Amino acid sequence: MSYVALYRKFRPSTFDEVKGQDHIVKTLKNQMRTDRLGHAYLFCGTRGTGKTSVAKILAKAVNCKHPVDGSPCNECPTCRAIQAGTSMNVIEIDAASNNGVDNIREIREEVAYRPTEGRFKVYIIDEVHMLSTGAFNALLKTLEEPPSYVIFILATTEVNKIPITILSRCQRYDFHRISLETIAARLQELMDAEGIRAEEKALRYVAKAGDGSMRDALSLLDQCIAFHYGEELTYENVLEVLGTTDYEVFSRLLRDILNQRVSACIATLEELIYKGKELTQFTGDFTWYLRNLLLLKTEGESAQALDVSAENLRLLQEECEMVDASTLMRFIRVLSELSGQIRYSTQKRVLVEVALIKLCRPQMETDTASLLERIRTLEQKIEKGVVVQTPAAVRETKSVSQPEPENSPEPVRATPEDLRQVAQHWSDIVRSSGKLLRAVLDNSVPKYNAQADDNILYLAVNTPNNGFGLSERQIRELQDIIQETIHKSVEIQEVTMKNDGPSLRDLEIKETLSREIAFPVSEEEFPDEW
Repeated sequence: MSYVALYRKFRPSTFDEVKGQDHIVKTLKNQMRTDRLGHAYLFCGTRGTGKTSVAKILAKAVNCKHPVDGSPCNECPTCRAIQAGTSMNVIEIDAASNNGVDNIREIREEVAYRPTEGRFKVYIIDEVHMLSTGAFNALLKTLEEPPSYVIFILATTEVNKIPITILSRCQRYDFHRISLETIAARLQELMDAEGIRAEEKALRYVAKAGDGSMRDALSLLDQCIAFHYGEELTYENVLEVLGTTDYEVFSRLLRDILNQRVSACIATLEELIYKGKELTQFTGDFTWYLRNLLLLKTEGESAQALDVSAENLRLLQEECEMVDASTLMRFIRVLSELSGQIRYSTQKRVLVEVALIKLCRPQMETDTASLLERIRTLEQKIEKGVVVQTPAAVRETKSVSQPEPENSPEPVRATPEDLRQVAQHWSDIVRSSGKLLRAVLDNSVPKYNAQADDNILYLAVNTPNNGFGLSERQIRELQDIIQETIHKSVEIQEVTMKNDGPSLRDLEIKETLSREIAFPVSEEEFPDEW
C-alpha cells in the first residue's frame, strides 16, 4: 500500500477526535441525541481547522445505524461506505470547479430522489463562496425548504463573500484557530502512534509554524520526518527543514541595529541567505520576535503568555533594558511595510537590505518616530560623554578655549599676491565659516591695495539700515580660516556701506571690471561712502 500523508491518515473519524472545536462538537452531539437536526449548516473558519472533517462526521452520524453518544460507530456498513467515499447518500461538491447555475440545477433535480439507504442525503459544498451570483440565487429556494431527508453543509474560508440571503437560511458555526498547546499535544500523540522520537521543543515549533491550522502543522511535521527519517526529530532539524531562524540570530541582529552597525547586519543577512533562509519567512519571524519584545516591554506580566523557552526569555529581558517601546514600534512599522512590498518583488534581498539600513539609520527618515529615535541616539552619546560638533563649532571652541602656545612661531605675513588668492577663493572661505559669520559674509566683497607692501584685507560689508558689521570675535574667526587656507597671517579692516552707498551688486560688477581692466585698485580709489 502506498504511503498516506499524516493529515489524511489521522483525520478525525468521530466527534471526540476533533481537537480545538469543543463549542461546535458539543452542539452537534446534542442535536444528534435530541434529534433536533437542522436542514442547512454553514461551517466557516480558516484553513485546516476541521470544517470538512466535521462535515463528514456529521454525515456519518445522521446515517449511522448504531450511533454512540451522538457520534458515528464507524462499524456499520453505512459508516464504512461514507468513510470510503462510496456512499450514494453523501455528495461532496467542490464549488471552485462547479460554480455555475447548471451545477446547482443538477442538485435541485437530484434532491427529489430519496436516499437509497439510510435516513438522509447530505450535500457537502466546499468553498461555497466560489459560487457565482446566479448559482447562489438558484440555490436559495432549495436551501430554504429542502425535502425532509436532505441536509446541506456549506464550508467556506471567506464567509464575507457569502450573500446575506444564504447566511439567513443556515446555522452558522465559526471554527476557531487551534491553540498551540492543542496542536503540540496532538502532534506528540501522533508521533507516539508512529513510533518516532521527537523533542518537545521541536514539536512546539512545528505547531507554532502551523499558525492555528492542524492540517498545516501535520504537513510540516510530515516534511520534517521525511527529511530526517530514522532519526530523532530535534529542534535544530526542524529549523533546518523549515528554513526558519533561531532566536539567537534575531537577538544578535537586533543588538547590531541598536548599535547602528550596518555592516554587521548585512553580514548576518548574507549568512542567512547562504543557509537558504527564505526572506519572506525571515521578515515575518523577525517581526514576530520584535512583537514579543514589545509585549514584554510594555506589559511585564505577559512573559507567561509568550511561547519562548527560558533561555530565549532571558535574552528578551536583557534587550528590554536596551530599547524603548517607541523604537520597537518603529522597527515593526518598517518591517510591516517590507512584508507588503517583498511579497511580489523580484529583488527581495535589496528590499531587506534597505530596510535594515533604515533601522540602523533613523536620520534617513523624517517621520516623528525616526526623529524620536535620533534624539534617543544623541542622548545615549551624551550619556557616554561622546559629543559631536560641527567644524565651525570646533574652530570656535578652539579659538575661545585653547589659547595659542607661547612659543609658537609667528606666522608669515601675507603678500598682495596672497590677498589676490583670497579674493579669488572668497566663496570657498565663506562656505567654510560658521552660520552666524556666513550670514554677514554672504553680503561682503574683499578688497586690497596691490601697491602697498602690507597684509591688510579690506572687507566691504553691506549692512542696510545702519546695522552692525563684524564683531571682534568674528574677525578673529575669519583670520583663522584665511590662515588655514593660505598659511599666512592677514589683517582685516572692515569698511561698511551706507544706505545711499553703492549696492553689493555694483561692487561685484566693479570688482569684475577691475580684475579684467585695472585690477586691483588702490586704497585711495575707494569711494568716500565706504
